[in-house]
Amino acid sequence: MTAGRVVIAGASGFIGRYLADRFRADGDTVITVGRSGGDVTWGDTAALEAAVDGADLLINLAGKSVNCRYTLKNKKRIMASRVLTTGELGRAIKAVATPPALWLNASTATIYRHADDRPMTEDTAEIGTGFSVNIATAWEREFFAHDRAGCRQVAMRLAIVLGDGSALAPMLALVRLGLGGPQVGGATPNGGQRFSWIHIDDVYRGIRFIQQHDQLSGPVNLSAPEAVTNRQLMTTLRRVLGMSFGLPAYRWMLEIGAWLMRTETELLLKSRWVQPARLTEAGFRFAHPALEDAVREIVAGRSGHPGKTGVAGKSG
Repeated sequence: MTAGRVVIAGASGFIGRYLADRFRADGDTVITVGRSGGDVTWGDTAALEAAVDGADLLINLAGKSVNCRYTLKNKKRIMASRVLTTGELGRAIKAVATPPALWLNASTATIYRHADDRPMTEDTAEIGTGFSVNIATAWEREFFAHDRAGCRQVAMRLAIVLGDGSALAPMLALVRLGLGGPQVGGATPNGGQRFSWIHIDDVYRGIRFIQQHDQLSGPVNLSAPEAVTNRQLMTTLRRVLGMSFGLPAYRWMLEIGAWLMRTETELLLKSRWVQPARLTEAGFRFAHPALEDAVREIVAGRSGHPGKTGVAGKSG
């Protein structure tokens, strides 16, 4: 692919840093947008318009982490950090002479309902309810409100991203402490809730694939093709770490742990069962379709690309 100009908003997070490294390694010019440390600062309208004018690709990942307690203050900050930045980008795109050829905006697979009966695809899924879903729907509504001719838009409904970060790290720590059994007590019994995930390398590869396939627009699920149950997830982690047993964690235990860690139990107890129908139907092939292989690579710290591997935090 010919080198181009890529603008990444919210590039200070795990996914943004990784993508910036990958695009630079490919020879692309990368312009970052952020509250501090970026090439462009939020609120600098002229600089933002100059960055997006004629860009080949705009990726918006901006948003306060949802890895926190859902207090009223945090809820307002989570919502505003997504909707306001997306709106700022949309207004910049409408103001310039040549809009970006492709605008990819982060979203989340949490937009779907708790699903333990069937997988959710882009065309057959049901939208859920609750705070996280409200965030996701407001985010996408703002995104698609800024459509402009010549700028293709894709909402990336991301599953849990595995790479260098925090979402899997606490679970690995539990396994090492002998607490690597299933997390139980949610709407789905016995640790049967689904865990949808994607390797960070496949996020990058998926973005490149979307760039090359003009028929892809609207919501696109970025998730490995096979979700696992929470019980299977924890069994896999024990096998990778060489732990022969693991005690289960019940909801009351998870609630105490989440309170101490200033986070919520939704990551472990909500059943996210997502399939990447639009990607696979367009011919995309995952480099990391199997969870155990992905986790083994992560734990070993191996990566054939810029940036080390580890585990990314949850997305919405």
